[in-house]
Amino acid sequence: MPSSILESATDAPVATREARRARRLPLKVVVGGAVVAALVIVGVLSPWLAPHDPQYQALEAMLKPPEWLGGAHVLGTDNLGRDILSRIIYGARVSLLVAFAVVLISGAVGILLGAISGYFGGKVDFAIQKLVEVVWAFPALLLAITILAFLGQGLFNLILALVAQRWIQYCRVVRGQTLSLRDRDFVAATRALGAGSPRVIWRHILPNLLQISLVIGTFSMASAIISEASLSFLGLGVPPGIPSWGTMLADSRSYISTAWWLALFPGLAIFVTVLGINLLGDGVRDLLDPRLKRAMKH
Repeated sequence: MPSSILESATDAPVATREARRARRLPLKVVVGGAVVAALVIVGVLSPWLAPHDPQYQALEAMLKPPEWLGGAHVLGTDNLGRDILSRIIYGARVSLLVAFAVVLISGAVGILLGAISGYFGGKVDFAIQKLVEVVWAFPALLLAITILAFLGQGLFNLILALVAQRWIQYCRVVRGQTLSLRDRDFVAATRALGAGSPRVIWRHILPNLLQISLVIGTFSMASAIISEASLSFLGLGVPPGIPSWGTMLADSRSYISTAWWLALFPGLAIFVTVLGINLLGDGVRDLLDPRLKRAMKH
């Protein structure tokens, strides 16, 4: 049998395996996507998934330890007799709402300002970058605390406080990408055909920024969840009537040595959620970065 036929027959299974490997999603994307999907399902279906009213107080059942799968309160109750599992399920809705709202608003503001700054340059770029430097000088959590102390508690105010500085990372990265995109041939050709700057930015610059913005947004979701829990823990987050993982951790401070389940389960919820989102963001970055793709192949 000719050697060329043998080589082609040997290379065929190798090529097939490589094609299957290329189509297979990384484990980080699968695990992280499963965690995020579970968070979305729990948040949307919380009224049907929660076994009890998260605000119902049963003082005769206060500080009951976890009964696991054999009792009415699977994860126990808090100092007011409220069901821990139900409050964690409803807390997922708050974390989901805050995370998505912060990512969408900060992403829209940061991407737009970054694209304008990088495309026009000159005085426009100087003014926007000076604004970035001024806002960036304040620690993120301290700035959020200042805004909430001035505006007061509330879900809208909480989202506004978290957006106040998170648009900057979008703006800085998008500006750098836009500086390289504006000199490309397809942008020059579009301008030569008479297209105005708004059309060039909307139709040709912004679509090329979606991949990097998606990666930033994924990591920003995890940061927003941690910040919301931190502010709620300090008493500056969501109002007391809304179940929140951070509020549950704050309520557990006085019982940390006698009722371990009050702090353990909300803390685990935050840990698993943030870990899943970070895994998803890391996997999405690997999928969208062509340099990492080539490195994984070799």
